[in-house]
Amino acid sequence: MLYDQIVGQQEAKQRLLKMVNEDRVPHALLFSGKDGSGNLPAAVAFAQHLYCTSKTDRGPCNACAACQKVSKLVHPDLHLVFPIAKSKDVRSSNDLVKEFREAFLAQPYLSLDNWFSELSAENKQPIIPVEEANDILKKLSYTSYEGSYKMMIIWQPEKMNQEAANKLLKILEEPPEKTVFVLVSNNPDQLLATIISRVQQIPFYQCSEAEIAAALIDQYRVNPEVAKQTAILANGNYAEAIGLLTHNEESVSFLNNFQGFMRLALKFDCNKALQWIDDNAASGREKQKQFLQYGLEVFRDCLMFNFGERNLVRLSGQEKQFLEKFAPFVTQKNYEKLIEEFNSNYYYIERNANPKILFMDLFLKTNELINLK
Repeated sequence: MLYDQIVGQQEAKQRLLKMVNEDRVPHALLFSGKDGSGNLPAAVAFAQHLYCTSKTDRGPCNACAACQKVSKLVHPDLHLVFPIAKSKDVRSSNDLVKEFREAFLAQPYLSLDNWFSELSAENKQPIIPVEEANDILKKLSYTSYEGSYKMMIIWQPEKMNQEAANKLLKILEEPPEKTVFVLVSNNPDQLLATIISRVQQIPFYQCSEAEIAAALIDQYRVNPEVAKQTAILANGNYAEAIGLLTHNEESVSFLNNFQGFMRLALKFDCNKALQWIDDNAASGREKQKQFLQYGLEVFRDCLMFNFGERNLVRLSGQEKQFLEKFAPFVTQKNYEKLIEEFNSNYYYIERNANPKILFMDLFLKTNELINLK
């Protein structure tokens, strides 16, 4: 992984370059940023730069043996920790490292939802258990295989349970010589304050629309107009932009599902609503979140449409035709409440709330709101 392959984040990349080039690498770093910011691929690029035997001013050479090993996530001194769905067969990251390598190499901008989708574990709770902390301590007690740094990349450290986090406090503060921790977090506010105090934080911000559009044109050779439209919809998340670009057929599915929900909510039919709820409750957390996110996009475009700002409408094709008919139901009286309800459902779905209860409540509240006079 090269720094040039990471979209935007110039300030973060310059800081990392300077650390390695000046040989002033802190023992514990926190790469904080939302999904799609590039903090995970940046951690791998940083590791490749650190291990590279023919470094350049711009980063790793990408040709030496060490670079090749890191780029495939098989360097013996690079250790990976990530959330798992714990079971009798899976106790730590060691049991899924092959699957994680494959998922990352297929999509370096990997999200936790996509990772659990790869595992077919969408409805399970992601966790970094205490067994993982014991493995970390064990691995770092050994000498390095190639006489260089030992690096521990912990992706989503906020998923550590308290027992695991407490076990790592001592080694985070006083690690063995030439040991580097890189914590890659989407929600650093969920980490223990005692962990935050032991790391040097490097923030990764949302990508700009211009940066995303330029990367899509460069990496996927897409039409500039398509790249611009995709960048707007991605809302600063490059992984989302790639998903929108490569899975455009899903927009029809999202539209049909949203149309079905709104028709049932407008003229409430309990039996059909229960069937819709059963179908969507079985689809997994990621699909449920996508439905709610799609609804928020539709409501936003309805408001733009109603206020005459049609050049700001993001939806197109069949979606835009639907919008023209649906927009009158979204008014100044109900817009804020609709947004609030869909946002709160998204929040609770993320936290493993019962989707059947949430969606039934959403049906009833949406019925009331879109029938406001």
